[in-house]
Amino acid sequence: MLAPTPRTIKGKRLSEGHASGPLLYSSVPLSFWGGVDPATGIVIDQHHPLAGSSLAGKILAIPSGRGSCSGSGVLLELLLNGNAPAGLIFGREELILTLGGIIATEFFDKFVPIVQISPDDFSGLAGHAHVQIINEIVEVNPTTLSSQTQVDEKPPSVVLNFSELDRAMLRGDHGKAAQVAARVISKVAAVQGATELIDITQAHIDGCIYTGPATLLFAQRLCDWNAKVRIPASLNSISVDRQRWREQGIDAALGDPSGLLADAYVDLGCTPTYTCAPYQLDTAPKLGEQIMWAESNAVVYANSVLGARSIKCPDYLDICVALTGRAPNSGAHLTEHRRPQVIIDVPSDIAGDDSLFPVLGYLVGEIAANRIPLVIGLEHLKVHNDNLKAFGAAFATTSSAPMFHIAGITPEAVNPALDEWKTATPVVKTNKAELADIWSRLDKATEMKIDLISLGNPHFSYDEMVTLAQLCEGKTKHPSVSVIMTCNRYAYARACKAGIMPKLERFGVQPVTDTCWCMIGEPLISPSVKTIMTNSAKFAHYGGGLTKRQMRFGSLAGCVEAACVGEKPKTLPQWLSS
Repeated sequence: MLAPTPRTIKGKRLSEGHASGPLLYSSVPLSFWGGVDPATGIVIDQHHPLAGSSLAGKILAIPSGRGSCSGSGVLLELLLNGNAPAGLIFGREELILTLGGIIATEFFDKFVPIVQISPDDFSGLAGHAHVQIINEIVEVNPTTLSSQTQVDEKPPSVVLNFSELDRAMLRGDHGKAAQVAARVISKVAAVQGATELIDITQAHIDGCIYTGPATLLFAQRLCDWNAKVRIPASLNSISVDRQRWREQGIDAALGDPSGLLADAYVDLGCTPTYTCAPYQLDTAPKLGEQIMWAESNAVVYANSVLGARSIKCPDYLDICVALTGRAPNSGAHLTEHRRPQVIIDVPSDIAGDDSLFPVLGYLVGEIAANRIPLVIGLEHLKVHNDNLKAFGAAFATTSSAPMFHIAGITPEAVNPALDEWKTATPVVKTNKAELADIWSRLDKATEMKIDLISLGNPHFSYDEMVTLAQLCEGKTKHPSVSVIMTCNRYAYARACKAGIMPKLERFGVQPVTDTCWCMIGEPLISPSVKTIMTNSAKFAHYGGGLTKRQMRFGSLAGCVEAACVGEKPKTLPQWLSS
């Protein structure tokens, strides 16, 4: 038997370092948050081909990250607890996981080599057993292993034009925290090929989610350096309901550090909004506003529905930008990078209930991958902002793109740009069969008995609470089914004042604020719960791995019906089966 032929590939260095190890390859992008256990490095995304695999000590080759902006935090956690991949190889542009490597280097002197290679070279890795990374060089089936242990800092290939403020921060004139944050931003600019930094008006911080000790250590280090934000910064959902976690029976081992992490970000000057839907707040940005938002669904909504401008910001870059008020002028900040790269043609006769939008968003995300899509064929539908929220959250789960356009609905998908886009962009046609397949994958479990209804991923809006109250009117919840709804404090207070919340609580809806379903586990989810039903494609995707429960999916009305009868038939909805 012949030995495998050695091969050398030169790529683009994203994070410096040297490593060798067994190759773990997949042609499917992977979200580290919700897809990888931050304590063990085991892939928990039940929809991913690598499910059950350990990343520890492997050279992981995936096209890119996708989904959650918190993937950077998971990689940092793994690097500090010893369960990280030895190195990462990507087949296209990637920032979320790359940022985790940059933070590990700048804050904790930990190194993980990360390299981007061409799509063809990436595909050629399939089937190989062992690789070695030496900075930007990937050696496939190396005959000898490098004995190098030093890390070679490579000067950026693109010259960055700094302002006087940028230079002052890099010198340390504004303190240690601003200096390190500016250095991180400079490295990100080099990765993205940016030539200048721009002013940012506001940030949304996703790094306040507690994924383990590294998360808290990072924030406390900034506090130790007396850091303060220079621009308004809202906080994402945290890992517990700050007002109720003790009465909910949450273990102090999670509740206490989650609270300390939230307090640390408030000490940095952030506003304790604790919501994954900051677009529901009065501070939501305006069309064309340059912002820096983390949290995948929030970024996509801001870019697509509000017309604000942000890259899909990784956790920790969010606070670095908030500390400096500056960001690389790259990606979706630039008009030319907001153009659609693929048109997705939806059947013009399609009409469905509210479940159409998460199902379609999930499919569009899979087709688009890292490309910005323009969806056509929905012009005849009356679309509510909550429909776009559900579409965007699903899209952000399966895509790494920062935004989408929907012809005639989202603010930038209008003439004359629309006509020009349609003549110059490749088209992919979809059909009901593909949507039915997505539904079946989201409604994965075969168990008909429902134990828990999960609502509010992303956070329920006030309007959704009104609709839910109308659906529950005159009905009785089955005693064996629990219904939990997450929302932000502001929507909750408004619903209480309007008399909506008392109606929901009489039906049996349990409200939870500050946290969201991506962070909820036992005992809020009772140990007796075996099957969860949700109207969120995002949670239907991540929920099985996060909660170790079976997942069912349906419309909001379907969720209420299941809450009343205690089960859900295993059938397609009428709009897909007719």
